[in-house]
Amino acid sequence: MKKLKYIVPILIAVACVGLQQAKADVFNFQLSQGNTALTAGGFTGPYANVSVVTNGSIVANITFTSLTQTVNGNSYIYLFGDGSSVAVNASAASTIGGFVAATLPGFSAPQLSDGGAGNVDGFGTMNHTVNNFDGFSHATNSITLTLTKASGNWGLANTVLTANNQGAIAAAHIFVTLNPPNQANGAVVTGFAAPGGSIVPDGGTTVMLLGMALGALGMVRRYLTS
Repeated sequence: MKKLKYIVPILIAVACVGLQQAKADVFNFQLSQGNTALTAGGFTGPYANVSVVTNGSIVANITFTSLTQTVNGNSYIYLFGDGSSVAVNASAASTIGGFVAATLPGFSAPQLSDGGAGNVDGFGTMNHTVNNFDGFSHATNSITLTLTKASGNWGLANTVLTANNQGAIAAAHIFVTLNPPNQANGAVVTGFAAPGGSIVPDGGTTVMLLGMALGALGMVRRYLTS
């Protein structure tokens, strides 16, 4: 009984933490459609992973992460840079900020700013764009931004973004360079990319955390009935 006295509160605490974290919702997709500037050179993508995370509040965090591709025996990486480094089309009135970007070895630190609404070459107008200072010298392989909803809370992560007039929910300005990236190598080609085809919500994080919480509660129940 003494052992149970200490074990049960710990398990209940773990379950409560799991249930609290289970409120987070994740929506993952890829930028897999490049414009002619990219595809003509054999750089067919996918170019980046995009992750949208919400927790039922006014805030949604969106992260763009570069992908790599082997072309003609060489490994290339798709970096983000210059005007419309990344762009999203929010489903509701919102503000953008909280920019975080990785600084690559040998590159200048990214200097990100709110570019407002703008047309992203070939993929229509996005209501939020993020600009990076200068061009390839400040390019990065990771950009995170925060969308703050003007009224009410965000729902599920897959509802934060919506298709624009060209059917795109996000886009990025891509700099193709040899991998690992080196500023001295320069960019082989630049272009723009957006999602292609149907996009299916992930939701894996929410399910996993909820499962952990329920598992912990099950352990508590077994202890109490044994």
